Amino acid sequence: MASTKAYLDFILEQLSETEDISFRPMMGEYILYCRGRVVGGIYDDRFLVKVTKGASALLPDAVRELPYEGAKEMLLVDEVEDKAFLKTLLETMAAELPPPKKKK
Repeated sequence: MASTKAYLDFILEQLSETEDISFRPMMGEYILYCRGRVVGGIYDDRFLVKVTKGASALLPDAVRELPYEGAKEMLLVDEVEDKAFLKTLLETMAAELPPPKKKK
C-alpha cells in the first residue's frame, strides 16, 4: 500500500514549525529531510524515523517497524499531534546525522 498525499500533507503541516523540512517522493512513499539530512519518511501512511540515540531517547517506547521488506528498522512516531515535540525530535536527529555527501 502506498502512502497518500493527504497523510504527507498532514505530517508536513505538523512539521511547519520546524525549519528546513523537505521531502522527496520515492516509489509511492515519501522520504523526509531536515536540514538536508534524511531523518525518516512516510511509509504506508506511517511516520517512521531513523533509529538514532536522540530519537531513541525521545521515543523510548516507540515500536520498531520496517518501512519495507529488507530495510532497517525505524521508529514509529505516534505523537504526530504535538508540533513542539516533532520539532524537537527532528532537530535532535538532524544534529546527530551526518551531512549529505557531495555529488560529483
